[in-house]
Amino acid sequence: MTQKKILLLSVSAGAGHMRAAEAIRAYAELPEYAVEAKHLDVMDFVTAGFRKVYTDFYIKLVNKAPTLWGYLYQITNEAKPDSTMEKFRRGVERLSTKALLKEITTFNPDAIICTHFMPAELLSRMLRKNTLNCPVWVQVTDFDLHRMWVHERMTGYFAANDEVAFRMRAQGIADAAIAVTGIPIMPTFAQPLDRNICAQEVELDPQRTTILLMGGGAGLGSLDAIAERLLALEGNFQLIVLAGKNAAALTALKKLAQRYPGRLVPQGFTDKVERLMACADLVITKPGGLTTSECLAMGLPMIVNAPIPGQEERNSDFLLEQGVALKAFDRVTLEYRVRHLLEHPAKLAEMRDKARALGRPNAARQVLARVLNLTDK
Repeated sequence: MTQKKILLLSVSAGAGHMRAAEAIRAYAELPEYAVEAKHLDVMDFVTAGFRKVYTDFYIKLVNKAPTLWGYLYQITNEAKPDSTMEKFRRGVERLSTKALLKEITTFNPDAIICTHFMPAELLSRMLRKNTLNCPVWVQVTDFDLHRMWVHERMTGYFAANDEVAFRMRAQGIADAAIAVTGIPIMPTFAQPLDRNICAQEVELDPQRTTILLMGGGAGLGSLDAIAERLLALEGNFQLIVLAGKNAAALTALKKLAQRYPGRLVPQGFTDKVERLMACADLVITKPGGLTTSECLAMGLPMIVNAPIPGQEERNSDFLLEQGVALKAFDRVTLEYRVRHLLEHPAKLAEMRDKARALGRPNAARQVLARVLNLTDK
């Protein structure tokens, strides 16, 4: 049997798009699939100037001027594809990604899965001009559908939920081309984990209520300040704080942990976040599509903090509507939400049941299976 070759294309503007592609690649590497999967970051094949504008500018914008980002998100969603500005934007992208197109030709994939809209847009043009002859799939990585995800000649689309699929049909995508799979997350989130064992690994008491604080605390202040405020609350709970690659934050958290022995566990960057989630009863996080999908897969209620306008706000709206999350827009609100859930464990249990029912831990497996099944035909 000839080994199938799947190419995954993403963009490192935010980590979620990359993580979705990595999740699909991780499933492709399992023994049950005879697949050679390759994941490329489009930003590795563009000019330095284009990369700086596309990724650095995006990150600065969402962190420093989120309102402006929300405005751009809306106007680009409403822009006409044949407008002068859109034609100019697509032209710049084509000129800046010639090396990527050469790499695609060299790999010669049987199918391509895009977890970001930019490569899908580039490949749509290649398909239209008959310079590419393999099927291209699009995996949307939020609980919303921005217009820039929708392109002609795509073989199929993967939606996070039924509402996103409905919006796809409203954009003219054929129902047969849409699969509601959820957002791809790593295989480890589909595996049963023992809370007792995971808690012992980080010296936590598995019997105590545990809160997991993730991300940089954008919009609420520094992680150590948020942690200190939470630890001042009444209640027999413990706190895990993920500082990621923020060394200064980790140092400050370690100092704080000395004042709260047995109650605060600071963590730096980890690729075992599912084991920390297995210890938790509640997560405080930014509402990115991937992180919230991981929480849902683990049956974890959320408090989403200060979502940026645009895709995070849409993700937040979905989670709130489903009853699996509360929202905090400042420290006072965060304190109130945490206090309320600690005082009402039945509410927390209700949110946990709803999150578990909503989770799609096997999304990446379903995406890969559908692509391979249709590629064989």
